[in-house]
Amino acid sequence: MSASAGHRLDTWIRHATPFAITLLLTLVALVPLHVPGLVRITPMLTLIAIYHWAVLRPDLLPAWSVFFIGVLQDTLTGTPIGVSAVIFLSIYAGIGAQRRFLLGKSFAVLWLGFAVVSFTASLAGWALVSLYHLSLI
Repeated sequence: MSASAGHRLDTWIRHATPFAITLLLTLVALVPLHVPGLVRITPMLTLIAIYHWAVLRPDLLPAWSVFFIGVLQDTLTGTPIGVSAVIFLSIYAGIGAQRRFLLGKSFAVLWLGFAVVSFTASLAGWALVSLYHLSLI
């Protein structure tokens, strides 16, 4: 393997890492653990990864990969196809609009931002699934 091919491979792996990590976290979050009541306290690992990469390096996690991960999550969880994709893309776009504000802020500010994002995502997910089923879930 030549030096340039090795360099290209290294660059490709570095750029694929955020997508791979987010995909892995999506799969880890869906592993059935059979612990009573765990669903109520399970963190939204996929949303955490999307938030992290959207704030710090959105160039490494493009919108198409966020869409793909959302559709995959919907497929694996049985949620109506597109719900997670719409939520993740909306969050991704919203963070993109606020990225200048969030960059360089303290951990507490980033954490507060994630708290708002996760609450909004949960509320949007509930609303979209309720609308899909035409009943309050």
